[in-house]
Amino acid sequence: MISDKARRWAEAVFKKEERDRDGRAAMTEYGVQARATREKTARLKALRLAKEAQAQTDEPPAKQTKGRSAPRAPTNNCSLNFQAR
Repeated sequence: MISDKARRWAEAVFKKEERDRDGRAAMTEYGVQARATREKTARLKALRLAKEAQAQTDEPPAKQTKGRSAPRAPTNNCSLNFQAR
C-alpha cells in the first residue's frame, strides 16, 4: 500500500502540473485575444485613415444660408381679422 507521505507528494506533483497546464492555456488565450485586438485596431485605423483621405479629396458640402422664408398668407386669426377692418 502507498504510504501517506508518498500519496501527499504525488498529489502535490499532480496539482503543480495541473496549475502549469492551466497557466499555459490562460497565456495562450491571452495571446489570441491580444492578437485579435491588434488586428481589429489596425483594421479600424486603416478605415479611419481612408475615410480622412477621402474627405480631404472631396470638396466640402455647400453651406446653406439662413434666409427669410416667404411671407405667410394670413389666417383666420382673431388679431388679423381685427387689423383688416
